[in-house]
Amino acid sequence: MQLGINLGYWGAGMDADNLAVAKEADRLGYAVCWTAEAYGSDAATVLAYVAANTERIDIGSAIFQIPARMPTMTAMTAATLDTLSDGRFRLGLGVSGPQVSEGWYGVRFDKPLARTREYVDIVRRAMARERVVYEGEHWTLPLPDGPGKPIKLTVHPRRERIPLYIAAIGPKNLEQTGEIADGALVLFASPEHLEDTVVGPVRAGREKAGLPLEGFDIVPTVPLAMGPEGGDGDVSALADVFRPYTALYVGGMGSRKQNFYNRLARRMGYEKAAEEIQDKYLAGDKEGAAAAVPQDLIDRTTLLGSVARIADRMRAYAAAGVTTLTLSPSGFTLEERVASLRAGSEALERAGVA
Repeated sequence: MQLGINLGYWGAGMDADNLAVAKEADRLGYAVCWTAEAYGSDAATVLAYVAANTERIDIGSAIFQIPARMPTMTAMTAATLDTLSDGRFRLGLGVSGPQVSEGWYGVRFDKPLARTREYVDIVRRAMARERVVYEGEHWTLPLPDGPGKPIKLTVHPRRERIPLYIAAIGPKNLEQTGEIADGALVLFASPEHLEDTVVGPVRAGREKAGLPLEGFDIVPTVPLAMGPEGGDGDVSALADVFRPYTALYVGGMGSRKQNFYNRLARRMGYEKAAEEIQDKYLAGDKEGAAAAVPQDLIDRTTLLGSVARIADRMRAYAAAGVTTLTLSPSGFTLEERVASLRAGSEALERAGVA
C-alpha cells in the first residue's frame, strides 16, 4: 500500500502552506499529491504549480469535473500536465453533483453513468493521439454537416497511457469504474465495509471487462487526526474534529432525494443516524447534525490517535484491498499538518504494508 496526500481546495489563506505540505510529502516519499476543484480554485493550475516545485511525487486531479470541460479539453490538459511533470500526472474524473453541475456549469445532471462512459472513451482516444471520431448520446465529434474534421492531439504525453481514475460512490458507478478505469477515488471508506461498498463492485466490473483486480488502484481519501502516543483510550475529542465534515457530506451534500454519501452511510448500517443527520442539516441545524454523527462512523472512516493506532488501521485498510491510502491531515497550522504527514509515513512503516 502506498500513501498519498490530498491538498483539498486551494485558497482560504493556505496557499503557501499547501505547497509546503506537498514538498514535505515529496521528501517523505509519498506516492501522489491530489488536489480538488468545485467552484473555486481549478485543479489543473494548482497541479502545474505543485509539479514545478516537487521532484518525485505524482500529481493527480481529484477531481477534474466532467461537466466543466469537454472531453477533448481534458485530454489536452492531461497530456500537457504529464509533459510538464515528466510523466507524473494521474487523471481523476468525476461527474460532481447536481447542484454544481446544473447551478455552476449549466449542465444537466442526467444519465451520469452513460455520460462518464462516453467521456472516458473520448479522453482515452484523444490521449492515445487517435483522430477523434465519436458518435454518442452526449457527444458527437466532429459535428455533422459542418466544416469540422477529425483532429488528433498534437502534444505527446510522456507515457503511452496516463492512469485514469474515477470518483465513485454507488455500486453501479463503482462497477463501471472497475470496467473502464485504472483506479477508483472514494470517500468515507471503512475497511470493515470495503468489500461490500467498494471492492466487490469494482471486482465485478473488472470481471465484466475480462480484467483482473490486480493492478487496479483503490484510493480512499481518509482524514487523519493525530493524538499522543499511548493516549488511545479516548479518541472522542479527535473524532469531534471531523463531526462537521461528516455532517456536511452525509446531511448536506446534495438534496434530500439525491445525496450519494447519505446512501453510503445507510449501506454501511447507519440508516437511522443518516436520516437524523440529513433532517437536521437540511433544517439549518448544522450543530445538531454534527452531534448526531455516531462516533463509530467517524472512527471507522478516519485515522485517529497515536502512530501505533493509526498503523493498526492502516493494516486493516491494506488487508481490505486499499492500494493507495490518501491522507487528509487535520490542523490549522503548517506545523500541525507536517507533523501529521510525518506520523502517517511512520505509521505506514510500522504497519509493514508499504
